Amino acid sequence: MMMIRNSVQGTRRSFSVLSSLKATEAKSTEGKSSKNGKDVKYQNLSEAQKAYLSRAIRVDQAGELGADYIYAGQYFILANKYPHLKPVLKHMWDQEIHHHSTFNNYQLKNRVRPSLFTPMWKVGAFAMGAGTALISPRAAMACTEAVETVIGGHYNEQLRCLNSQFNLDSSDNTTVGQPEEIKALIANVAQFRDDELEHLNTALQHDSKLAVPYWLLTEGIKAICRVAIWSAERI
Repeated sequence: MMMIRNSVQGTRRSFSVLSSLKATEAKSTEGKSSKNGKDVKYQNLSEAQKAYLSRAIRVDQAGELGADYIYAGQYFILANKYPHLKPVLKHMWDQEIHHHSTFNNYQLKNRVRPSLFTPMWKVGAFAMGAGTALISPRAAMACTEAVETVIGGHYNEQLRCLNSQFNLDSSDNTTVGQPEEIKALIANVAQFRDDELEHLNTALQHDSKLAVPYWLLTEGIKAICRVAIWSAERI
């Protein structure tokens, strides 16, 4: 599987579960933002906010890893057999690679423990992508529709929480706002959400709803994704 990925994308840094488990707790620092050209220092995040960010980064990294491998499986099966789909799949896969890499960096920078199920995400996601592609191109698109429906909703929930629960008082209590790090995370999540919804629209345009058996495929995959999200946040 890695040979396939390297031949198409070139060598990319792998994420080591074991090495990341050795990470120590990050030092807490005050967030900074800018107001009228001046740096604004904000009070530290609460323990609850830190815990939420750790869960969010862990589950998003696991989800984007899964999406990366789903598209790898689809590309492996469909790219040469259906040349008209090759650029479509490549575009979506490239975006997922970027999402995956971004959350790998967040995980490393913030010393967030990765999901212990990471090896399972890789195998299961590639099998899901390749397996639905073996059924038919429409089944592969139905898989994409189901996955991106769940992920798009998941990102929307995160954005609501980040925008409502992460407004901090400044150190001198003169203003309320968000540190640049939180603003950057929100911007990335919003962009990735939009990318996922673009993939959903692409799947619909390529007849995902004509897949057989449509309901069984989409509802089964949605259920798997919801269980994966719940598990990755906690384990």
